[in-house]
Amino acid sequence: MEIKRPESKQPIPEHAKRVFQGILFDVYQWEQKMFDGSMAIFEKLKRPDTVVVFPVLADGKIILTKQEQPSKEPFIGATGGQVDKGEDILSAARRELLEESGYEAEEFILWDAQHVTSKIDWVIYTFIAKGLKKVAELSLDAGEKIELFPVTFDEFLEIGMEKNFAEVEIVKNLYEAKLDPSKRKELEKLFKPL
Repeated sequence: MEIKRPESKQPIPEHAKRVFQGILFDVYQWEQKMFDGSMAIFEKLKRPDTVVVFPVLADGKIILTKQEQPSKEPFIGATGGQVDKGEDILSAARRELLEESGYEAEEFILWDAQHVTSKIDWVIYTFIAKGLKKVAELSLDAGEKIELFPVTFDEFLEIGMEKNFAEVEIVKNLYEAKLDPSKRKELEKLFKPL
């Protein structure tokens, strides 16, 4: 499966210069002509893309995670993380699913891919993983505490409305499913196990 990166609505121009290189973020700046003819310095951050994976068990339950990370409030989310340099998106999704859940999946469905803000060059790719097989224990980073908990589709919709739900990029889809019966059917079909 070839996954095309969505285009940014405000891309970093080719003539932009990287003025800072950080551990996670780089800062790019460029001169931009304004409507009155004056010039101004614009800037934008760039960071590695991330993957989010919602694994679906054979009984239809969706595996969510309760997570803790240093200097962050505890949150509920999916498995996922940063795409490593040189790694393709699907490989990153497979790796993060395995590391954070111990599962491998037969099928990955790309549910969503979007730039979440115009000021950061950063795409979040959201997958649904089906045909799960438990093959390992969790292999977490030093800064992660993760507890898996399976939920029903209805519980998933409710948890997605909570303020500590981390996957804000898909909350709109969850609201639509709660409010529109046809959108709910579409989403239920998408999350139906193999």
